Amino acid sequence: MTSARNTPQTEKAHRDQRKNNAGGYSFVVDKWCRLERFLILGAEGGTYYVNQRKLVRDNFTSLQECLDEDGVKTVEKIVEISHGGRAPKNDAAIFALAVAAGHDSVKTKHAALEAMPKVCRIGTHLFDFLSCAQEFRGWGRGLRRAVAEWYLNKDAHKLGLQVAKYRQRNGWTHRDVLRKCGGEVYGDTHQAILRWVVSGIDGMGERTVKRGDSVKVYPALDPESLPRIILGYEKAKAASSAREAAQIVRDFRLTHEMVPSEFLKSKDVWDALLESMPIGALVRNLGRLTANGNLEAFSEGQKLAVAKLTDPVAIKKSRLHPLGVLKALKQYAMGQGGKGKLTWKPQAKVSTALEDAFYLAFDAIEPTGKNIVAALDVSGSMGGLNNAGFEGWCAGMEGISPMCAAAAMAMVTVRSEPNHEIQAFSHTLVPVDITERDRLATVVQKMGRIPMGGTDCSLPMKWAMQGKIPVDAFYVYTDSETWAGRNGHPHQVLEQYRQKMGRDAKLVVVGMTATDVSIANPNDPGMLDVVGFDTSAPAVMADFTRQGYGR
Repeated sequence: MTSARNTPQTEKAHRDQRKNNAGGYSFVVDKWCRLERFLILGAEGGTYYVNQRKLVRDNFTSLQECLDEDGVKTVEKIVEISHGGRAPKNDAAIFALAVAAGHDSVKTKHAALEAMPKVCRIGTHLFDFLSCAQEFRGWGRGLRRAVAEWYLNKDAHKLGLQVAKYRQRNGWTHRDVLRKCGGEVYGDTHQAILRWVVSGIDGMGERTVKRGDSVKVYPALDPESLPRIILGYEKAKAASSAREAAQIVRDFRLTHEMVPSEFLKSKDVWDALLESMPIGALVRNLGRLTANGNLEAFSEGQKLAVAKLTDPVAIKKSRLHPLGVLKALKQYAMGQGGKGKLTWKPQAKVSTALEDAFYLAFDAIEPTGKNIVAALDVSGSMGGLNNAGFEGWCAGMEGISPMCAAAAMAMVTVRSEPNHEIQAFSHTLVPVDITERDRLATVVQKMGRIPMGGTDCSLPMKWAMQGKIPVDAFYVYTDSETWAGRNGHPHQVLEQYRQKMGRDAKLVVVGMTATDVSIANPNDPGMLDVVGFDTSAPAVMADFTRQGYGR
């Protein structure tokens, strides 16, 4: 049992605590929890108290410690989070896998290279991985073989899609990669695809290549043996009008990356693209589609877009991440692109469907029926902007502060749990009038109007104790940089609440930044630390709340 002393939060109340970045004391999460936070939330953008460079360095140290202790387990965790679509960006997983691929342990290197296709699922992922990997290792036999297999183990259609859609990134092209790995290619179809990558459609004839004193003759290959997606790409390049390009898009199911830029201003072309457009691409291009007139009221385009955005099966299959949807929702509501060049008038039905997609992107949640207090940290450190003008975005998503992200996640609880109370806190506690009928934009506006201050994460428990409120679980969305409370640490106040109310109330701490601190006592089975914007977090929280009552 933890101490019930009212220790000021600027003093240590437990031997496992250390000073956090705000000057208070919090519990230190272990390296495996830190690794998971990094893989899901990343370190891009830093936090209010910790700049990006330090955050990257601290997380890199934790990653190295995990690799040194158990490299295979680390790689398995990287694959689990990346392949499961639990993170809004794949960048941290790719970086971590590249570090693992350069580790001193042969077993760890082998595991990382074996896992590479599971983490690097598309061409841009491969290019990013190679850019990172070169910082930690050379082009040895293992890396060359792994890269060659990335190409060889795909069927012809999937490989054709990758090389036609994702042609270059970070200074890499598929031609560069193939020349670097030097792998032998087997099978007539793959021979044609990779010949096209290296030499283009005009290089399909017989070729004689001299390497030193040796001469190798490559036979002519039939361009018609190329996958249809590549043939369509070549036809689109030769199209003479937008109408012709639109028909080619329909006939060959091309993506917008395969269409010549001069045709991407055409409504007809975008109508054709929308018909087979994946949900992820749809979310990223809603502004452009609206500006082009493809999503006007009562149009077939709008009906199709809304149907796609509200299809739960398709959303789960697409690995659409809720934080990416939240960013798109905020951007769409603004009516202009990030650089301000493209403008549009948001369509209400599209905005509503996009918000529905946000909730559908989380794992299915069964209501617990318990009494839950969702407490949102609105202190200065969660606002995303400090006095020096530093902007800290959640998971590097520009425009999404940790406070905004916390408000959005709390809405998942509001919409799934019938018995809930919403509170906001910094140095004081403020009730927030939020209902399941509120739209996300309204919630974010309400949160933005609450004054920020210092952080006291014990306030939700103090409020419930003083009011004798019967609470089964407190969900606290915070960066854990608590320091302003003078009458007890959060874990102490929770224990006081339990004793006074005779309830085994639980505490779930939802970490919104990739720091190494938490207000949850790891030695208390009634406290749980989860990563904010992990797609599985709400379901895990509900399961923890529902089960295991009685300590």
